[in-house]
Amino acid sequence: MNVLTRVRKICLALPEAHEKIAWGAPTFRVKDKLYAMYADDHHGVGFAGLWCKAPEGLQESLVEGDPDRYYVPPYVGKSGWVGIRLDAKTDWKAVEGLVRQGWLLTAPKRLRSLVEG
Repeated sequence: MNVLTRVRKICLALPEAHEKIAWGAPTFRVKDKLYAMYADDHHGVGFAGLWCKAPEGLQESLVEGDPDRYYVPPYVGKSGWVGIRLDAKTDWKAVEGLVRQGWLLTAPKRLRSLVEG
């Protein structure tokens, strides 16, 4: 399974999640609000990544704790989003957790109740 296929499987497993191409890249949304974006070699960085909406303070903690794995993505990083490198060493459970957190921060209460608890 290639990286984008795996990302899609994770991102689209959540209630009412859908994919929309924006800025030339796959973005993942709930109620048309963005919670994750796939970036393949964005601006020539040399790797594929997934940018996820994150709770306050998580970006700083992850980037400081493991800067080889996590990074501040362009554009949305100033809003606390976190980027995760997608390569042979990817911790897919961590990706699932970040995607879920991003979705929970974005989804309306009615949908959040379907996956919380």
